[in-house]
Amino acid sequence: MTIQWYPGHMAKATREVRELIKRVDVVVELADARIPQASRNPVLNEILSDRPNVLALVKTDMADEAVTKAWQQHFEQNGETVVLMNAKHNHGTGKLVQEVKRLAQPKMQALQKKGIQNRSVRAMIVGIPNVGKSTVINRLVGKNQAKTGNKPAVTQGNHWLKVSNRMDVLDTPGILWPKFEDPEVGYKLAITGAIKDERLDFEDVVLYLIKQLHERYPEALKARYNLSELPSEGVELFEAIGRKRGCLIAGGDVDFEQAAEVILRDFRSEKLGAISLEKPEE
Repeated sequence: MTIQWYPGHMAKATREVRELIKRVDVVVELADARIPQASRNPVLNEILSDRPNVLALVKTDMADEAVTKAWQQHFEQNGETVVLMNAKHNHGTGKLVQEVKRLAQPKMQALQKKGIQNRSVRAMIVGIPNVGKSTVINRLVGKNQAKTGNKPAVTQGNHWLKVSNRMDVLDTPGILWPKFEDPEVGYKLAITGAIKDERLDFEDVVLYLIKQLHERYPEALKARYNLSELPSEGVELFEAIGRKRGCLIAGGDVDFEQAAEVILRDFRSEKLGAISLEKPEE
């Protein structure tokens, strides 16, 4: 199955970002720490290329800590400014503000030389749908001003919010790109919730997830689903989990649709533990 999702509002949002970028000093790009490469929009990379930017790896509590550290080192070796964030527990917020102000300093000094005093630093927050932009913004602002939700396309427009008397942030809608050249990118975005579930074939997506977990975190599968041994084939493992979870239909066959929902819910709610689906060396 090929997964693609690029509704009209995302095309509009991309055009708006191209215009709004002229009004900001620093861009904060959020990427999901579980899939740091797949969750970076290549179109945004092109748009933001001439602005100072911070890469914030978010949802670090849901990702494998050792793998996240490896990604941080990888990006920093490529010259990027990286901040690790767990907005749910307010970790990394202060560091993000610090880095934004540091990167904005040359621009602010240039404005002061022109006689423009006390202008707030302007930062734009960008990222894919459901990556956690609104949660990060609410932490920055200190109250729930941005809409949050555990599904994509919650933020529908652009909103300026004040972090302090010296910093403003612009919340933007989550944006994907017109075509995923690598089919695995679509699967990873689907698994982590960046694509609307209504657009998915759950069984196909979860079969991909099971194969990834079998390769990367076999012990997590054994522990969660009380399996002494893991079948080598993905479909057989899918069936074994379904039986363990009682996802059966008349006649004793496995209800794969119900089993898929259970497994995907377990992954998204961290019941399988802290999982990363990409490594830098890959």
